Amino acid sequence: MIRRPKILIAYDGSECANAALDDLRRAGLPANADALVISVIESWLPPPPPSGYEILEAVEENLSSHNLAAKRESEILSQARELATKGARRIHSAFPDWKLRTEAYYGSPASELLAKADEWKPNLIVVGSHGRSAIGRFVLGSVSHKIVTEARCSVRIARGHPRRRASALRLIVGVDGSACAEAAVREVAKRKWPVNVEVRLVAVYDTVDPTLLGAFVPAVVEWTVDENKKAFERASQMASALAKLLTKKFSTSSVARQGNPKRVLVEEAENWKADCIFVGASGLSRVDRFLLGSVSAAVAARSHCSVEVVRDTE
Repeated sequence: MIRRPKILIAYDGSECANAALDDLRRAGLPANADALVISVIESWLPPPPPSGYEILEAVEENLSSHNLAAKRESEILSQARELATKGARRIHSAFPDWKLRTEAYYGSPASELLAKADEWKPNLIVVGSHGRSAIGRFVLGSVSHKIVTEARCSVRIARGHPRRRASALRLIVGVDGSACAEAAVREVAKRKWPVNVEVRLVAVYDTVDPTLLGAFVPAVVEWTVDENKKAFERASQMASALAKLLTKKFSTSSVARQGNPKRVLVEEAENWKADCIFVGASGLSRVDRFLLGSVSAAVAARSHCSVEVVRDTE
């Protein structure tokens, strides 16, 4: 029996969060899945002082200050549960066969989401790129960055699609010869996409530049040109080989680009008007803090379209 995928979705009621839910329709996700929608209220923000009405109500109900605070916290969590339910209804309209649950928490949004992910072990976490909550200053910009760098599973940073094109859905996959990049290609291959999907594999390579003195030495210049040509050929061959894994299902192309992948992948996606970029994670654990500067995190932060960071958990 094939296990149903598990999808953890952060929802804060913002326009960005709604756009993230709408983006799920374009993510190639299966018709059957277990989905958990979570809304989190920040706990470190000092609550506003009680209103005159609340004070009068507390006196009439003979509530202590502690009980009044507990009542207010319960009301806030109730709002969070209502938000999560609202998000679940929106998801149900697109995926009626998904098994949906909702949960509400009080604490650090990123920490609560990561803790729930460690407990529930989803295959994918979905968050919006940024946005302020209707019930507090829940900023998904900082939350999404922490999630994409520290989660143990794949993460989709979902963005809306202001351009409603009649053309095919376009996906870019960044490849570099690593196992994580191959996992990203496999993930695209196994999704349930609509017809006429276009996939472009982009391999980014570095070039070698001669020193100031070396530029005047013909042998050095010749060696530099030869090395750069070999780097281009290796990148082109790698992208072309991986593209063969997709040609039976998609209209597929592959390109090799010189430069920094953090910049090149974003520029390629924007110029090609891609709907999503798939990149492999480095595979590092959350204790490796230098992952914060990784290609996957940078692309997720800078891209105009959705970005899915794939972690190979098989």
